[in-house]
Amino acid sequence: MVRSEWWRADTATLHARKQEIEVLKRQLDAEQNAILAEINNRGVRGCSGHSTLAALIFEDFHVTDKEAGLRADRVLALHPAVVVGGEVVPPLAPLTAEAAAEGAIGGAQIDAIIRTLARIPSTVPEEDVRGGEKILVDLARRAGPRQITRAGRRLLDKLDPDGKEPRSEDPKDVRPELRFVKHRDGTLGLKATLDLETYARLKSDLDPMAKPHKAIDGVRDSRTQDERYGDAFTDYVRLKTTSRNLPGQAGEATHILVTMSYEDLISDLGEAHLDLVGPISATDARILACDARVRPGVLGTAGEPLDIGRSKRTVSLAQKYALTIRDGGCAFPGCDMPVPRCTAHHIVFWRHHGETKIDNLVLLCTKHHRLIHHSEWKVVIAQDGLPEFTPPSYLDPTGTPRRNTMHLRA
Repeated sequence: MVRSEWWRADTATLHARKQEIEVLKRQLDAEQNAILAEINNRGVRGCSGHSTLAALIFEDFHVTDKEAGLRADRVLALHPAVVVGGEVVPPLAPLTAEAAAEGAIGGAQIDAIIRTLARIPSTVPEEDVRGGEKILVDLARRAGPRQITRAGRRLLDKLDPDGKEPRSEDPKDVRPELRFVKHRDGTLGLKATLDLETYARLKSDLDPMAKPHKAIDGVRDSRTQDERYGDAFTDYVRLKTTSRNLPGQAGEATHILVTMSYEDLISDLGEAHLDLVGPISATDARILACDARVRPGVLGTAGEPLDIGRSKRTVSLAQKYALTIRDGGCAFPGCDMPVPRCTAHHIVFWRHHGETKIDNLVLLCTKHHRLIHHSEWKVVIAQDGLPEFTPPSYLDPTGTPRRNTMHLRA
């Protein structure tokens, strides 16, 4: 029956059809989420040029940043993730994913379930977690988000009767603590307890750096607040560790040690070892080498040191000034990140004998620096001496070069 003829249908037919369509919509959502999960596992930056899955959803589907965040959370919670090294991390809510694929439950119901599951302590046995998830999924087949949330609270009370530890009544007496942690999925992080003064100083420093920035044509910043503060903290650490006023190690300025086998260095494959962190990809090692004091250590097949190079800053202060005048900030099209939050990237990689000179350098922010290394985006210096970027063919089959028009130049 065509849309204009629904007036002919009886009430029972209308109700039945609206339910059928809702199931179909949910099944399509589940299929789309599976596609997004595959894109995420292949690397969002390499597949689309976006910094995060939420950013891809925000830009491609023209939704609010809140909806983009919720949809990305569903994808990540319902599907396995592939981390560095090829390890597969199981999904947070596999039973919820099955019900979603059937079309039995929709977005807000899924959100209520995964919010509850995310709060279950890691000490709870897996069989108890799955049992709790089954209770919530069975409820969701006949109830809405509010009822699921209430049931989730009762489930948490049962699985974690002690709840969270109470806060200190006098936070002024808290002793600052900082721990470096490695999560189960291979990502790295920090856990900190700060005194009031340190908290205020850090937040005061990060607040200006975490403000949303405009992109090309006035499009809003697609990053969530947490992502903005994450980017701000990354830049903050880089700026602070390049300061000459910080104490060094063994009489030297702050440095890092990246170790690779000679074969991996030549082939651009395999892994490197980052001092204090562990294994990293060869690509990440090259990113670190672009604009930092790096002490290269090349090993032979038996692991013996073949060459220990001298630590040095690859881009001089005069060159940085020249890049500031030419690029004015991150040179990637549509990015308005300022100079202090950018590093110099070698267009022809240093390890490929690229020279450290102005026509082989371009300023890039952290996000776009990684994008250039991890994707098929290309950058060259045009005949007029300005950088221009060519997107991958699947993003723009015409291969039309793009330039950044966000920074004013003299």
